[in-house]
Amino acid sequence: MMALTLFGVFFGLVIINVPIALSLALAAAVPLIAFTDLPLLVVVQRFFTATDSFPFMAIPFFMIAGGVLEKGGVSKRLVDLAMSIVGGLPGGLAIVTMVASAFFGAISGSSTATVAAIGSIMVPAMMREGYSLKFALATVASAGYLGVIIPPSIPMVTFGLATGASVGDLFMGGFIPGIFACTAMSIPAYFYGKKNIPITRKFSMGNFLKAFKEAIWALFMPIIILGGIYGGIFTPTEAAAVACTYGLIVGFFVYKELNLKVLYEILKGSASSAAMIMFIVATAASFGFVITREMIPMQVAAYITSLTSSPIIFMLLVNALLLLVGTFMETNAAILILAPIFMPIVNQMHIDVVAFGLIMVLNLAIGTLTPPLGVNLFVAAGLQNTKIDNVVNNHLWLYLFVSIAVLLFLTFFPSVITFLPNLLN
Repeated sequence: MMALTLFGVFFGLVIINVPIALSLALAAAVPLIAFTDLPLLVVVQRFFTATDSFPFMAIPFFMIAGGVLEKGGVSKRLVDLAMSIVGGLPGGLAIVTMVASAFFGAISGSSTATVAAIGSIMVPAMMREGYSLKFALATVASAGYLGVIIPPSIPMVTFGLATGASVGDLFMGGFIPGIFACTAMSIPAYFYGKKNIPITRKFSMGNFLKAFKEAIWALFMPIIILGGIYGGIFTPTEAAAVACTYGLIVGFFVYKELNLKVLYEILKGSASSAAMIMFIVATAASFGFVITREMIPMQVAAYITSLTSSPIIFMLLVNALLLLVGTFMETNAAILILAPIFMPIVNQMHIDVVAFGLIMVLNLAIGTLTPPLGVNLFVAAGLQNTKIDNVVNNHLWLYLFVSIAVLLFLTFFPSVITFLPNLLN
């Protein structure tokens, strides 16, 4: 009865549009009041215990680093680099959007930041070249989720902290799936361009070398982060601080497109976003306390293992659930709530935790472009101040189909995810 009340209150509040953090806090408090003698002070204590964590400092630092590089001229140079590589292909500008989003994802760690930074450049460029508004918006919305697949990734940090998985291994495990997803989503763009858009550019080694020279400072960022983590020079949290410092140096002294006014806006936006995530972390901890006290993870594990002992069937069930959850729940909140529930089954079935983490992040990333509440859809629509109907169209459904095909491929072949972490370890 307590578990039913817990989830009933939570989903009831979510349905009536109560913010996720408040829904979690109230869902934790109501069962404690109704069924136990525990004081509500326990809920507040869990708030502080959860946020009193050094590793969580990685989240605001990565947000600041992404904002600094977004406003510091990096996104334009990454677009120019991608243009010099694939701009001459059929559907070149759409493929550039995918490649530039992958590059930017290696810096920002955020899907919405990727949509905003790359989309603000690429949507007008595509429309000038004859691409339809609906195709351009669907393309930038879809490309945006590459920002959380290719490391560094804020949801990967959240998963690592929620489950104890190595953040460094999660980062390294994201490279091949990210490149694979980028390539797969470029295929619809290629055929759209071949059918509708004449080719006006050709590959030039001179243009490539010039663009590479301009973008090289941005491309050093993931090398510094991952090299430092795997080289034992610093922890993921320290890597986030180093990334932030590096971004400030590049923005102020190399590209010289940052100023104190812009920095103030970046810090204000990052503080707001980080506070939202940390509030979710705090309330999810109290929610998790009630779940653990009622032994719900163990009960779920026992129920699922009674249905199937096959890791593949379990992962397919998880995929179906997460694709649904991702349509209405913020990615970090979903990870904090669901990852601890799934982990006993993951361990019992001997599923690699890094592979599971990447598949979970990819599921929820796809949710950011899934109607009706996918956040990337609203960010993309805001780029042109248009209705979300212009983002949700046949082109978007095709990108979703390709993304789910990539997800299923990784589910059946998790060694693609674990190849690089195993190689380096």
